[in-house]
Amino acid sequence: MNTDNQKMQMRKGMLEYCVLLLLSRQPYYASDIIGELKQARLIVVEGTLYPLLTRLKKDGLLSYEWRESTQGPPRKYYALTDEGRMVLTDLDAAWNELAETVGLLKSAREA
Repeated sequence: MNTDNQKMQMRKGMLEYCVLLLLSRQPYYASDIIGELKQARLIVVEGTLYPLLTRLKKDGLLSYEWRESTQGPPRKYYALTDEGRMVLTDLDAAWNELAETVGLLKSAREA
């Protein structure tokens, strides 16, 4: 069985959470988000990230501000809103619960 599709679905499911985690640290430009995710070994392309950022902004979880750039036109920097921080707190709890469940199942399999 080829597990590529399952792995892709797992990454997709985690992408929103990972983006919110990044933006909880500081505002980021979209290319910087892609770079940070790549450094964490989660490869994302612009065609995936921009629709997600747009949806999160529309849902009230992100805001943005334009900042001047030394390398071209102004850049849009995204940041978490208060509502985004609340959603991230909920996702943190869900992730911890899920990680604990998977850990228990894995340890039972290895026993």
